[in-house]
Amino acid sequence: MLLSLNMIPGTMAQQWKELTLEDVIPGGSTYRFTENLYNLQWWGEVCIHSEYDVVSRIDPRTGEQAVLFSSADKDILDEKARQEGIQLAGLSQARFPWADRTRMLLTGRKEDEKVYIVYDFEKKELTDALMLHAKATDIDYHTASHQLAYTVDNNLYVTREGQTLRITDEPEGIVCGQAVHRHEFGIRQGTFWSPRGDQLAFYRMDESMVTEYPLVDTRGRVAEERPVRYPMAGMNSHHVSIGIYNLSAATTVYLQTGDPTDRYFTNISWSPDGKELYLIEVNRDQNHARLCRYDAKSGALQAVLLEESHPKYVEPQHPIVFLPWNEKQFIYQSQRDGFNHLYLYDTTGKLIRQLTSGPWVVKEMPGFLPRRKEVVILSTEYSPLQSNIFAVSTVNGKRRPIGNAEGKHRVLLSGSGEFLTDEYTTPDVPRHIDILTAAAGRSQATRIFTAANPFEGFRLPGLETGTLTAADGITELYYRLVKPADFDASRKYPVIIYVYGGPHAQMIGNGFQYDVRGWDLYMANQGYIVFTLDNRGSENRGLEFENCTFRRLGIEEGKDQVKGVEFLAALPYVDENRIGVHGWSFGGHMTTALMLRYPELFKAGVAGGPVIDWKYYEIMYGERYMNRPENNPDGYELCNLNHLAGNLEGKLLLIHDDQDDICVPQHTFSFLTACIEARTYPDLFIYPNHGHNVRGRDRVHLYEKITRYFKENL
Repeated sequence: MLLSLNMIPGTMAQQWKELTLEDVIPGGSTYRFTENLYNLQWWGEVCIHSEYDVVSRIDPRTGEQAVLFSSADKDILDEKARQEGIQLAGLSQARFPWADRTRMLLTGRKEDEKVYIVYDFEKKELTDALMLHAKATDIDYHTASHQLAYTVDNNLYVTREGQTLRITDEPEGIVCGQAVHRHEFGIRQGTFWSPRGDQLAFYRMDESMVTEYPLVDTRGRVAEERPVRYPMAGMNSHHVSIGIYNLSAATTVYLQTGDPTDRYFTNISWSPDGKELYLIEVNRDQNHARLCRYDAKSGALQAVLLEESHPKYVEPQHPIVFLPWNEKQFIYQSQRDGFNHLYLYDTTGKLIRQLTSGPWVVKEMPGFLPRRKEVVILSTEYSPLQSNIFAVSTVNGKRRPIGNAEGKHRVLLSGSGEFLTDEYTTPDVPRHIDILTAAAGRSQATRIFTAANPFEGFRLPGLETGTLTAADGITELYYRLVKPADFDASRKYPVIIYVYGGPHAQMIGNGFQYDVRGWDLYMANQGYIVFTLDNRGSENRGLEFENCTFRRLGIEEGKDQVKGVEFLAALPYVDENRIGVHGWSFGGHMTTALMLRYPELFKAGVAGGPVIDWKYYEIMYGERYMNRPENNPDGYELCNLNHLAGNLEGKLLLIHDDQDDICVPQHTFSFLTACIEARTYPDLFIYPNHGHNVRGRDRVHLYEKITRYFKENL
């Protein structure tokens, strides 16, 4: 399979502007990005679009827009807020969570405090205001009860009826109300309101037994230590418990989970009546999971509803979701048949039916169509490179498509599910947004937005995608090839391979320009072929595709990348003696590993934030894919790139951020030590005051540095 996308007619190249790093890198002064309708949302069955000083309503059947809240209305609102000493943010962040009320939720500041206000735009009245501490983070607003939960430092607070209650009082080393387990298992928050808002479940994480890693802040005249709790593979992990705060009784109970040592508590959800709390517990080896139901009043374990195990690993990513029309049935997601699919259970743990099946992945479950008793999904059924919309019957599992069969889609359902916004992109469509009638499937779509090509007027390279066979001789892999706009097949071009290669990432897709990065476009027009291959171990291809790298991270992935090099070397316009490689994080590991394991293939590389020795990486991610060091000593030794430092022949630049608390700087420093001992000579650049990647204006400097390195050495 080979697909081509020619960005501009080559004969007209002299009329087009040239890309700069400022155009293609986030943080650049002229950064080109695809336009969008920001803060698009549903107010019941009315589609709402909010801008800074005006809110529009969009008729879902015709697409016609009308002003709901004008700039003159905003002036009145601002004046009423000023009278209360409140300075509001713009309307672009306004929310409309009450389908049956003419009210919107806004944020702002009052003196040094944050504030959430409710404004009735029909009566032109401020109906409520909630004050938050100036340092409030992890803010969780419950719309039905108009209550807020938030954290300040390591403790949890609740604001209701004008009063702020501190509901935990923990010492240093214990954190409440924040995400735990280093955001693995799909965990993105630390608080969970009950349906009525009368109870708040929250994480309590005891990190006191976790080793502190000594990051150093150098911004002051005298540098200061800024240690972070960082549990490395095989070391002590934090202990997590789950509390439930009852607002009316002002009491907290903790789930009776037993000893929390070496266990993970994930994917929390409430029963519709608020009487039970459900969660998925995972053992530390991450090869066994069980769905548990707890009594919210006493914290007692009521039942283990189902269990899953796998000889490699299980990886629950989604909480259960109850059917809106049946409080006794819920949807559970699992990879038990090799691909992530939906299963319908009742609250006794009985499997009613598997709702989806096939050699494709359910990526998201945006919501329900209650009148039709259907669940809406985004899946890869049409292609692993896409995400398309389907409605699935919970009665018999029958699927029907909604929207078109192209590209990558994002969905937002109206209050009843009768309508949905369909935001999608294809290789030649930067962004379309349609409103669809859910019952009509593909037949009825109202276009409400078309984004302009952000690179209109620029001379752009050509793009190709295709497939090649993995190192196992069987598996089909997808690649993307970026060629200079003035490509000449009679020339020999140097190649830069951009690689990530790790779990939960996919570099090639059927989004705009095949999901190519801006820097890849820039480098192609600097005279390079830029190549990317999604090797085995990456996302959206099923469990066997992903877990073939188990206990040997970087090995099978590297073999597949070599197949990519062989493909490139066979192309008549590729200079096989000038091949470079670049990646960040897992891609930094892959870059370094490829330079060391295959020194004859790669002339230059740039490794950003690289994992060098998996013993230095954190427990949850590292042990899932590598096991503990004591259980997989051969694997850890095999994958430790320090042992290969003497193999370095080409030019290798290591880039690390001094505040990196994801892949700590010790990785790079240990490799430098190994290279000194081996008498090999990599290069190094440190970005001060950045975390795991370089953000903001400094990112342009980062890619100027990378660009110069390849120009000098490739």
